[in-house]
Amino acid sequence: MATELRTSTVSATEVEADAVVVGLVQGSGDAGPTLAPGGEEVAAAFGSDGELVAELVLLGATGKAEEVVRLSSRGAVAAPLVVAVGLGRATDTVGAEQVRRAAGAASRALSGTGRVASTLGRVDAGAAAEGALLGAYTFREYRSNGDGKPPVGTIELLLADGDTTAQDAVTTAVAVAEAVATARDLVNTPPNDLYPDSFAERARALGEAAGLTVEVLDDAALAEGGYGGVLGVGQGSSRKPRLVRLAWAGGDAPRARVALVGKGITFDTGGISIKPAAGMDHMTSDMSGAAAVVATTVLAAKLGLPVAVTATVPMAENMPSDTAYRPGDVLRMYGGRTVEVLNTDAEGRLVLADAIVRAAEDSPDYLVETSTLTGAQMVALGTRTAGIMGSDELRDRIAAHARATGEDGWAMPLPEHLRPELDSRVADLANVTGNRWGGMLAAGIFLGEFVPDGLPWAHIDIAGPAFNTGGAWGYTGKGGTGVPVRTLWALLGDIAENG
Repeated sequence: MATELRTSTVSATEVEADAVVVGLVQGSGDAGPTLAPGGEEVAAAFGSDGELVAELVLLGATGKAEEVVRLSSRGAVAAPLVVAVGLGRATDTVGAEQVRRAAGAASRALSGTGRVASTLGRVDAGAAAEGALLGAYTFREYRSNGDGKPPVGTIELLLADGDTTAQDAVTTAVAVAEAVATARDLVNTPPNDLYPDSFAERARALGEAAGLTVEVLDDAALAEGGYGGVLGVGQGSSRKPRLVRLAWAGGDAPRARVALVGKGITFDTGGISIKPAAGMDHMTSDMSGAAAVVATTVLAAKLGLPVAVTATVPMAENMPSDTAYRPGDVLRMYGGRTVEVLNTDAEGRLVLADAIVRAAEDSPDYLVETSTLTGAQMVALGTRTAGIMGSDELRDRIAAHARATGEDGWAMPLPEHLRPELDSRVADLANVTGNRWGGMLAAGIFLGEFVPDGLPWAHIDIAGPAFNTGGAWGYTGKGGTGVPVRTLWALLGDIAENG
């Protein structure tokens, strides 16, 4: 990552930095804001009668979430600038997501600053580190004219002396933030540079650098293996499809085996069922699920997680051409089932079906798939909340982790009455129903058809959350968000501890 994060136990009044960040908690009712833990030394340097908070209030500070107010230190502390960032309202304690979002907002507001010290590490060290680094993230690979400020150069997170637990939390948070940044970089790379073959090679490089076992199937190997879904979707493009497998063995005694599957459509025109031109540029993000599972598997290896993790990643470009698959085609999927194609823009579930069957051959204890699968997800849940379907216990477990990490997710049903709508007149099933109702749920039901009975599984639809087309907020900028890397990581950690 471009921003370096360090930790120290230096006093907030003496730390050498261009700015020192303190947190403000919003008061209830007519009460004014109060200083968050960690800012006491800075407050004392301004006077013992609440002068710091009083001056910030005069400048408009309320403690509202993500509010940023700057105040000249006038020599009261070593840093020339004191920056107060709002944490929002709190009851007994400030929550981790409040700290993440505040740290991210501060990093965004201080872009272009050389060195920033933050007292938020004394509120929640791991959350402060994660939020600060994610908020500082920028994608500048294709900028040649110098537009835009560079990110914060160095963030010095101030911790309490001797707090080894906090230091451990920061170490993990930095690794997680780097994994999210990896996923964001992949999503933000334009499709003329990130296509199936180049994506596969980037995944190979990331995997080999982390010590993973890597397998890449090209189009010839896919044909030999009978991967009809991946080949069908990819046959309209001159850039042939790939399927990548990355495996982390889980150390000497892995406590479980987890299969991760991610949709890797490097660009989606909709194929013959072509999409409207408006907004089609956002389809560079249609490989967000693949980016997330690649980054998460690499993260598991880097942190030595005692869980065996295998990522199965189908990669294809969905293009209209004289070789493209058509509505009315029947594809023979990996494993032998047949699917009638009624809409070529419902391509993700076709490549995922192949990958799910292949991933299940490893006899995992859990299978988790994630994809930018349906516009219906955004209709149902908006652009920030993933829809999570699958086996009840695993679905609910993942939804809880999604909310705890701040990525947000909601458990959704797979109603049995929708299954007959996927019946085909010529094949085992069709890739879409004949109507637009419950599209997210119908897609989940389709995928479930390829999961072996008895295998706990979940599908995470991230069509909205994976790519931010609006304004920046908290630690989330425009473009690729890296969702659901942090959710997947939390789940893997949970499995490592509890099975």
